[in-house]
Amino acid sequence: MKVLFATGEAWPFIKTGGLGDVAHSLPKALSKMGMDIRVILPKYSLIDYKYKSKMKHIGHTYIKLAWRNQYCGVETLEYEGVKYYFIDNEFYFNREKAYGEFDDCERFSFFSKGIMAALDIIDFVPDLIHCNDWHTGLVPLYLNELKRSGIYEETKTLYTIHNLKFQGIFARENLGDIVALPYDSYFREDGLKYYDAISFMKGGINYSDHVSTVSETYAQEIKTETYGEGLQGLFHLYEDKLSGIVNGIDYEIFNPRKDKEISTKFGQTKLDKKVKNKLALQKELGLAVSEDTLLIGIITRLDKQKGMDLVAHILQELLEKDVQIVLLGTGAQDFEDLFEYYSHIYPSKLSSNITFDHALAKRIYASSDIFLMPSLFEPCGLSQMISMRYGTVPVVRETGGLKDTVEAYNKFANTGTGFTFSNYNAHEMLDAINRAIELYSDKKRWKEISIRGMQMKNSWSQAGKSYKKLYSEIVK
Repeated sequence: MKVLFATGEAWPFIKTGGLGDVAHSLPKALSKMGMDIRVILPKYSLIDYKYKSKMKHIGHTYIKLAWRNQYCGVETLEYEGVKYYFIDNEFYFNREKAYGEFDDCERFSFFSKGIMAALDIIDFVPDLIHCNDWHTGLVPLYLNELKRSGIYEETKTLYTIHNLKFQGIFARENLGDIVALPYDSYFREDGLKYYDAISFMKGGINYSDHVSTVSETYAQEIKTETYGEGLQGLFHLYEDKLSGIVNGIDYEIFNPRKDKEISTKFGQTKLDKKVKNKLALQKELGLAVSEDTLLIGIITRLDKQKGMDLVAHILQELLEKDVQIVLLGTGAQDFEDLFEYYSHIYPSKLSSNITFDHALAKRIYASSDIFLMPSLFEPCGLSQMISMRYGTVPVVRETGGLKDTVEAYNKFANTGTGFTFSNYNAHEMLDAINRAIELYSDKKRWKEISIRGMQMKNSWSQAGKSYKKLYSEIVK
């Protein structure tokens, strides 16, 4: 099977969020399974020169976009066994950031048209084009236009939603005939209304052969008003072509037995060594060094979507217990200020790290006893899976991918991999934390729950098998 994976970002070339990880790890996993899968993305000026210097120019064409006639170059590079293609245009992609520019509508209309033009240049006729998030939402539309001309008639499309909150909504003003989509009314984040606007994501949903999200539970949640972001009716309409597949994590990057970025390596058979990481981290961050004090890790974006208002509500109460908290993340100023304030009030119990540090994140995963992730909504989530990989027990809200990947602990049957709570309520969350604290005193059972988490199969090879099966069902 031949697949073209279309994305607005892919690590290590460009990454702004989880999509960048998926666009690297999933094609790599599928390539190892023998699939001819290739990735295409914009050639941003932000891409490191060490990669750009190795790209080879294949060819170019010109694309008509409203009143502009734009150059579209195609370059290629192979990385970790996967062939990558880059759409080259200085006018659109020589910018200080990947997204968030005033002309994003035009930029990613061009990118979508560029993908279709690139197929002729690279001489590749895919059985399926896998489109991701709003940046490639117009690809199914442009492909359908080509099909009416008798081109790529057998090519199918899968459209994957990684975060429904960001839909690529643009006002009609000054767009001309850039996008051949119907205009509609949409609310902006500030509550004002666009009366004439388009949604790239809505286009992708309408014109693709199949729609997927990044967890089975989230695929059901988005059909409700609470999680549907205004598109719940559309998901009900297309529920026969809607499904969910949980993302994976890279077991080569996140491996406590081989990880060079943590203090002490450990595994399921040497779980007793895990505590050495906690002692080292406590010393590093100026916390009271104590093997018996339960350490709570929080690695997150500091905003309400990640449940930080719940944490803020009970933070004082939580710090009065025999626990320590290590926070890593940036975000809303009020949450940053709150954690900084309490880190001064409780310097031996709370370490507030308002930054992003990949190596420190690894040390927190490896050192913590529990990992707190109380999201308001979570399409998939990776942190809960990474924490279990390092023997750290997650405390999560039962939503989206968190519900699909963390089995609630049952003290009577001694089963489960973490502690969960259902309603978006601060004291329900605190109750789940208290249940974890209670079990922590039973070292035998705590070790058992940690090992069960480490035994979970959350690798990309597992997710890859599910995608391979879905691809086959779409193209049959």
